Amino acid sequence: MQTIEQPSSATAPVAVKAGPHQVVIVGGGFGGLYAAQQLGRAHDVEVTLIDKRNFHLFQPLLYQVATGGLSPGDIASPLRGVLSQQKNTKVLMGEVTDVDPDSQVITLKDGRTLPYDSLIVATGMSHFYFGRDDWATIAPGLKTVEDALEMRRRIFDAFEAAENTDNPELRQALLTFVIVGGGPTGVELAGSLAELAYHTLKPDFRDIDTTVTRVILVEGMDRVLPPFPLELSARAQQDLERMGVQVLTKTLVTDIQGNQVTLQEGDGVTTLQAATVLWAAGVRDPGMGGILADRTGEERDRSGRVMVAPDLSLPSHPNIFVIGDLAHFAHQGERPLPGVAPVAVQEGKYVAKLIQKRLSQGSEIPGDEVPFIYKDGGTLAVIGRHSAVVSLPWTKLTGFPAWFVWLFVHIFFLIEFDNKLMVMVQWASNYLTRKQGARLITEQKLTTGS
Repeated sequence: MQTIEQPSSATAPVAVKAGPHQVVIVGGGFGGLYAAQQLGRAHDVEVTLIDKRNFHLFQPLLYQVATGGLSPGDIASPLRGVLSQQKNTKVLMGEVTDVDPDSQVITLKDGRTLPYDSLIVATGMSHFYFGRDDWATIAPGLKTVEDALEMRRRIFDAFEAAENTDNPELRQALLTFVIVGGGPTGVELAGSLAELAYHTLKPDFRDIDTTVTRVILVEGMDRVLPPFPLELSARAQQDLERMGVQVLTKTLVTDIQGNQVTLQEGDGVTTLQAATVLWAAGVRDPGMGGILADRTGEERDRSGRVMVAPDLSLPSHPNIFVIGDLAHFAHQGERPLPGVAPVAVQEGKYVAKLIQKRLSQGSEIPGDEVPFIYKDGGTLAVIGRHSAVVSLPWTKLTGFPAWFVWLFVHIFFLIEFDNKLMVMVQWASNYLTRKQGARLITEQKLTTGS
């Protein structure tokens, strides 16, 4: 193996091996998958994509699985199937537990090791409970299929349990849902739950009136959708309240015990009786960021995201790239880039092209490179039927036009054609009938009272 010395700005050597350039991608989310697809026709490159799951998940629509609007298979695509036509690409189901940047080797949980020339880390982020990890079993988050199915079970189990009890206090607690976090996920969950309770389920029960359901959205900041322009945040809150959602801003959850949720607004403390609490606030590194920081000495932010260079590499190791939610990219604008799918997609494509450019120039170390620049295509969130907010670089939309744009964008970014078709058919059916077709309780834990 021949070693080439790097410029003074880098401290670790980059090894050049005979044979194809080995690119290892950790994570099959938006960033990792789009990087792999971009490298599919690269000359003299072999790609290995590693993920703990065997499928790519379209996370922006997970909340619809949680509320029974879609099935998991509608928004998931097998990674092997998506990449099967790329002869230079191999998919491994596994979990990376260590990285040796000097030897350029990763270690998997089962003990296997795998060498790399370029490493792309795109593992995403996990839930963060602000030091109260004991809440994780009480208030599930929404990052995986299992999370969505657990939310779905709790939501529909609550309605069934309410039907089975004659205790009015318990019944109201069962029909009270608290959603913590007023970002896009929380807003979309709240709107979908409101439509479910006030319309979809209304004719289905005999002993309860589902329209007395309380859907409470709790946000610590002074408005919902903080990343959005002020007027769109105000419109989103207005639409949520029109649908029946109770929005509490400048409010923190300070305790969750059984069916009791304690809220604090300023100096005031309130206790709610709510059987179902759903978490949509805060993210943290699930582990890979810590491994990279320990092995390379790179810095991380408070959430555990890894600080990256303008080309998305680690400053000390230019052949290791971090993209997507795990990357703290602070080289464009006043704030780091948000952890949203369009950012990850663009970062994945950029890094793939950068690796190809370096190879075409006969060098695996950085040269005169154009830094990554995110082209903001806009941000959007759906609130409910005919209701959404969209912030585009040239205009802002609300109401039906925003809702239509939201539909189009999400269909467009689904990975496989059959997913696009299935979701369109299901959405059309839900729109015409107001019937959520995937309202299944897949694990029975019914709570009843007298």
